[in-house]
Parts: sequence; C-alpha cells; structure tokens
Amino acid sequence: MLGAGPAGLVLANLLCAAGVECVVVERRGREHVQQRARAGFLSPRSVALLREHGLDQGLARVGREHDRCEFRSAAGRLDLCYRELGSGGVHTVYPQQLLVTDLIAELERRGGQILFDTTVLAVGDLDSARPWARLRAADGREQRCSARYIAGCDGARGIARTALPVAPAVRDHAITWLALLARAPSTSDSVIYGVHAAGFAGQMPRSPDITRYYLQCDPGIDVRDWDEQRIWHELDERLQAERYGAPPRGPIIERSLVRLRSEILDPIQYGRLFLVGDAATSISPSAAKGANLAIVEAGILAPALGAAVHTGDETELRHYSQRCLPLIRQAQEFSHWMIELLHPPAPNDPEAEYQRVLRRARLHSLTTSAHHRHHFAESYVGL
Repeated sequence: MLGAGPAGLVLANLLCAAGVECVVVERRGREHVQQRARAGFLSPRSVALLREHGLDQGLARVGREHDRCEFRSAAGRLDLCYRELGSGGVHTVYPQQLLVTDLIAELERRGGQILFDTTVLAVGDLDSARPWARLRAADGREQRCSARYIAGCDGARGIARTALPVAPAVRDHAITWLALLARAPSTSDSVIYGVHAAGFAGQMPRSPDITRYYLQCDPGIDVRDWDEQRIWHELDERLQAERYGAPPRGPIIERSLVRLRSEILDPIQYGRLFLVGDAATSISPSAAKGANLAIVEAGILAPALGAAVHTGDETELRHYSQRCLPLIRQAQEFSHWMIELLHPPAPNDPEAEYQRVLRRARLHSLTTSAHHRHHFAESYVGL
C-alpha cells in the first residue's frame, strides 16, 4: 500500500484481518499523519463498513451524528434537516486525524507494518507477476521491494497516479479556498454554506471546540495575506452575521489553500496496480465525498485482493474499476453541482449575469420543491 491516509489504512486493516500480508509505505512521519486535519464527515455507508470490520471504536465513542445543513444567501436562510428527507441517512462527524490514529493503532494490533518517513521513488513491472516499488528511507538508504499487487493510496499527485498510463478527464474550476481551523465552537450544529456575491464561505463543525471554515479567495495569494481580523470580517459578512449572529471567535490554528480541481480516471487500475481514494479521483471538498469514496473503494478492493491471494481467482479484481466508477461519477456530478451553486461567477465572465440567475434558480428550487430537497438529501449523504 502506498500512502497512510484513510484509503490505505482501511484497506490494510481489512487485508490483515483476512490473513493477507501487506506493508503500508508513507512518506510523512507518524506524528504528521496523525495530526493532518482533512475531512470530518463520514457517510452512513462508510460508518457501516468501519463498524462491520471493527474499525469504529473511537468513532462509536465520540463521533457525533449530524443531520442539518443551511444555505444563507441574499434571498434568506434555507435550513435542511436531511435526516427527514431522502433515505433518512445522517453524517457522522469524526475528524480524519482521529480516524487515522485509530486505524494505525488497529493495524499495528493486527500485525500490519507501516514504514513511515519512506519515499516511493518509482514503481515498475506493473503488468508482470511481481510488480515492484523502489523505496528510500529517512536515512537515505534505498531498497527495492516486490509484491503480488500494489495499491496506490498516495493521493492525486502520488507516484501511483503518475504510473497509471491513463490521461484523466480534468476540470479546473478556477476557484481557490482559504481553508481554516479555528479553536472555537461552531455557530450551530449545522453545516453553513454562505452563498454570497463576495465569494463562498463555509462553516463545518469538527468537535465541540474546533470548527473548520472555508473562504473563497483570489488564486495565488499567500495565506499570510489574510490576518485574523480580515478572516473574521469576511466570515461575518459572507455568513451574514448581522442577520444571524457572528461565529464565535477563537485563534486560527491552521490555514492552507485549496484549489478546486476535479479529475476522473477510467480505468483506475493497470496490470497489478489499483488506485484508491484521491489517487483514483480528485474531487473538490464541496460535498464531503473524498474520504467516503476512499473508504468505500477500500471496502470493494479488499475482498477482491483477498480472493486473488488465497484462491488465485482474479475475477473481482478485473471488475474493480467497473464497480467503483459509477460511484465516482455520481459523487463528481453532485460535487460539481455544489460548486456551481456555492460560487459566484468570475468578475470577467461574459456570462456572469446568466450564471447568477441560474444560481438563484437552484436555491429557489431547493426552497420550494420537496422533490428537489429529497434528491439533494440522498445525494448529499449517500454515494
């Protein structure tokens, strides 16, 4: 396994439980991986898979069910309780760094091996019986390791993606977010989407005293260009603090830039290389699909690898892409719809007014159409 994110760690745990020997290779150190804050919303399907395989101890203890989202725009506020819509599903809020910490501990308990601070320099012979990876440890020593199969779980810019001889279908949305973590409680338990002429703003609860915020910003800015005073001012304006209350203040403990870019590969396998998670598809965080796709894909690949290792039957492995790609396409389509809804057109867009009219129409439809709200709920929660 290349990469110790949710994709690689879930897959490794499932393989270890099935008696399949595996090694996870991670270029970052253990402390970095266990503190890396990313996603925080798990879908019902992800939670069910983790629970089924005994990977939900921390999740069951401190995860919080979440069933509401809110859109704020010039037209007013739309509050959706998606538990009451669609299939009645909910998200579970459980920060990714906690899940990753749980998965590492469980993998070690099951006898799995993780090589931290180890860079994968190259992979080769992917269409042979013994593909290999060339590794470099933190001390500079290099070694070549061979295996029966390689799972690429190392992200959109990892070595596994570049080794796949397939060109992705790409959409650069020309949108950048300033991603923030604040040591402060959320305004409410709802995810809040600020649909504002100045740019998108989002509030995502993470824990009782930590909140994730997003602010649309100009591409290419330096994160240091936005001091805390400016950040809170923009959040107040775009989330309409004057009408609905200001977000509770607290120190900004993390900031980074997210460029919204989507990529779809078809297939997501080649020879004995199989891509999982962000390596298989790049998707914007606008609809909380990335980590959930990673977990579900790992759940599809693990039994297929198990069957191939134990019985030599590679039938399910050959169908891996066919099983995953419909889920990926649906997640990408909904994510794209959310991007179009949440972000104003670029100032120099000759069709800007037309885009603004469509955005108002989408919000109006969500407000007035029960059918649209049910469809939204099913797409928002599910895969």
